[in-house]
Amino acid sequence: MMSEDAGQMLVIYDDPSDQRSLSLDETSSTEESPEETRLSLETTNDAIPYIGQRFATHDAAYEFYSEYAKRCGFSIRRHRTEGKDGVGKGLTRRYFVCHRAGNTPVKTLNDSKPQRNRKSSRCGCQAYLRISKVTDLGAAEWRITGFVNHHNHELLEPNQVRFLPAYRTMSDADKNRILMFAKTGISVQQMMRLMELEKCVEPGYLPFTEKDVRNLVQSFRKSYQEDENIDLLRMCRNNKEKDPYFKFEYTLDSNNRLENIAWSYASSIRSYDIYGDAVVFDTTHRLTAFDMPLGIWVGVNNYGMPCFFGCVLLREENLRSFSWALKAFLGFMNGKAPQTILTDQNMCLKEAIAIELPTTKHALCIWMIVAKFPSWFNAVLGERYNEWKAAFYRLYNLESIEDFVLGWRDMVNSFGLHTNRHIANLFALRSQWALPCLRSHFFAGMTTTDHSKAINSFIQRFLNAQTRLAHFVEQVAVAVDFKDQAAEQQTMQQNLQNICLKTGAPMESHAASILTPFAFSKLQEQLVLAAHYASFQMDDGFLIRHHTKLEGGRKVYWVPQEGIISCSCHQFEFSGILCRHALRVLSTGNCFQIPDRYLPLRWRRINTSPTKLLQGSSSDHAERIQLLQSKVSTLVAESAKSKERLDMAMEQVSILLSHVRELPVTSQERQDEKFRLKRREGGIRLRLEMQELMNGSAFAN
Repeated sequence: MMSEDAGQMLVIYDDPSDQRSLSLDETSSTEESPEETRLSLETTNDAIPYIGQRFATHDAAYEFYSEYAKRCGFSIRRHRTEGKDGVGKGLTRRYFVCHRAGNTPVKTLNDSKPQRNRKSSRCGCQAYLRISKVTDLGAAEWRITGFVNHHNHELLEPNQVRFLPAYRTMSDADKNRILMFAKTGISVQQMMRLMELEKCVEPGYLPFTEKDVRNLVQSFRKSYQEDENIDLLRMCRNNKEKDPYFKFEYTLDSNNRLENIAWSYASSIRSYDIYGDAVVFDTTHRLTAFDMPLGIWVGVNNYGMPCFFGCVLLREENLRSFSWALKAFLGFMNGKAPQTILTDQNMCLKEAIAIELPTTKHALCIWMIVAKFPSWFNAVLGERYNEWKAAFYRLYNLESIEDFVLGWRDMVNSFGLHTNRHIANLFALRSQWALPCLRSHFFAGMTTTDHSKAINSFIQRFLNAQTRLAHFVEQVAVAVDFKDQAAEQQTMQQNLQNICLKTGAPMESHAASILTPFAFSKLQEQLVLAAHYASFQMDDGFLIRHHTKLEGGRKVYWVPQEGIISCSCHQFEFSGILCRHALRVLSTGNCFQIPDRYLPLRWRRINTSPTKLLQGSSSDHAERIQLLQSKVSTLVAESAKSKERLDMAMEQVSILLSHVRELPVTSQERQDEKFRLKRREGGIRLRLEMQELMNGSAFAN
């Protein structure tokens, strides 16, 4: 169907003296007197092409017709050329046609090559302009000898026609600017916004589109990435020479180009030894500057804060790549597999975990699932979306699998989601994400909303650190160092807080002296709740029931002689914190201290046992530093309780510091310290340069 404008522009001209066919529809013709022809660009009245219109060159004719097409709502392309018989005559005729002229030829399918399922814009449009070369009095010029302005498609509006490929232009200066932005790792959307601000144009009015920018960046990556890969490997080897505990692995493809690379730092490996029981492997991000899948291993420390374990860059997201990444990670961690691992829903990754980590419980990150809810359910549920989301969270946090199944059925009925495929898929996968199905496995609290936000924010720090690929390893190291320093400050703040005992029970004060403030706060919640439960001794254990309930309850099994206690709610197995049911039984049995095995090392203030400290090997150096930091935090907390304590601590610490400074330091230790400082300063400088590039350069001039 033609637009109204297209109908008004139905103009057909043809010079009867030049009847060579274009293989288009036959048209009527109009002949004009040669005396009326004139050179088109000498005047401003030539709005519409006409027979006999003259041009100095065929390029000038093309530019004129292109400008005319742009005003009308289409674009043109060069169709074909012709020459007259005779040697040396050269080019004598040219055709310019509508960009939608002709039809797409049928391609022969080739099973060995991937086929692009892209719809063609060609629809057999008959509009064209024909020019012929004329030589009068020795001077050659080009004249219009045929013009058809009949289109069989709608013409575009002015604000749409600029998006046609023929009118999208990118200057060399724009290309250089975009490539510079690409090196900083910012997204294409950010590049477009910066260019709009620099050129002072409204959003969407640049002479090129996001697709053009993506194509340019992609071509840049192909030529630039090989050099970057070489620099990245060189950087890793240099780090290994300076820090023998830095670990990395990589693979090369058949063309000897970098395919995959994984790495971990000495501090990360030491942290994993204590906190590697529950791990998140987040593979949902990409290294923007090079469009590479990025995997990050993180966990939670004894103060409830995220800790970094390792990183991997992959060329492809397939079973082979994921299997290699998991093998490399296990190699870094001396073959120690986590008890549980949380990931996104990825079939290749699921299969790789089953092969490489057969004893590890694999579950899905709830925050990665919830992030997809708006696209899955917003349009379906409309105004009831928030109501449904609240109902989902209530089901997610239930304790009983039976209650979950019954509640899910009621939720589906209430919101009319019987045929929704996402609901069906979620229920089929419930054993991998629903808490009632996961409570017998340890997750260190990483299934809660607060922890998911903290871990996601932690990961975003690495993504925001992207500059050159070779610098990414250093930038991650800087982010880890920065997070470690922030964790130290938060640890000290936690230790400085006066712990308020709420129950007065000896178990509470005992736990407060051993657990970190974070872990103790979780246990204290359960101690307070335990007072609301009644205890009934049974033949095979205890039945613990809330004092307002007449039925139900939890079964607790306790063997006092062996110090073993377990509850059917599985809270200790899930979080490492005893539940209110078990605490109620311990209280009933006149137990004044929580058995040592139920105060896990991973939740204690001191992270290493005394036997490890007696080992003088260099591998324990950082662990001893961590223990010293813990003792210093405890010293500060105790000293802050009175002026006398603080004065004595200041005096003794000054004396101790002077003695420590008198002890010699080996040259290797000085070199290691210089390397750590240089790495941190260098990384910070790179981050500042990137920030200046992103924030300042876009507003220059």
